[in-house]
Amino acid sequence: MRVCFRSSVQPGLIDEYRQRHAAVWPEMLRALKDAGWRNYSLFLGADGLLIGYLECDDFDEVKARMAVTEVNSRWQAEMALLFEDSERRPDEGFQVLEEVFNLDGQLAALDIH
Repeated sequence: MRVCFRSSVQPGLIDEYRQRHAAVWPEMLRALKDAGWRNYSLFLGADGLLIGYLECDDFDEVKARMAVTEVNSRWQAEMALLFEDSERRPDEGFQVLEEVFNLDGQLAALDIH
């Protein structure tokens, strides 16, 4: 399963967001991997638009696995102040986007390599 989501970082805190993600806590990295988050990337626009992409077996399941970890609770608490909607944990505010095109999928349907 491929998942793309959007969120919004406060424009005045973009540099802080970048700095924190330049060296994510090792225990947070391990928790994401252990929970089943694969090929996970974040993309940040100059206006604070944040786009995330990951691959997993079941998005609801991998989010639930992370939600019960102590390290995720600490990370989300620290990150919350950097987001537009700081009233809730950032990982609860993801807006999942619908995939409308995938090159590999369409090529496979045509049996083109």
